[in-house]
Amino acid sequence: MNADEIDKIIAESVAKSKGKSRWHRPQRRTRDLTAVRTLLNMLFLIGFVAAVIIYFAMPEQRTLFFSLGFGALLLKIIEYIIRFFA
Repeated sequence: MNADEIDKIIAESVAKSKGKSRWHRPQRRTRDLTAVRTLLNMLFLIGFVAAVIIYFAMPEQRTLFFSLGFGALLLKIIEYIIRFFA
């Protein structure tokens, strides 16, 4: 086996493995979903802050507090699913 054959084998191996990374995930369409995730995060934060304000400002309105809190939590769960599974 001479140096030309070794170089050819190395070049073929590099060409086959190009784009395949052993340690990193393949690139996904993250740019498309970034705006959706940002919007969901902002709505989650607004809902969470509103729920905390209602909890302290109107203690008799527990139903509204729980509705806002669980609604905000649902938005966060949707964002999580988009981040890791989409």
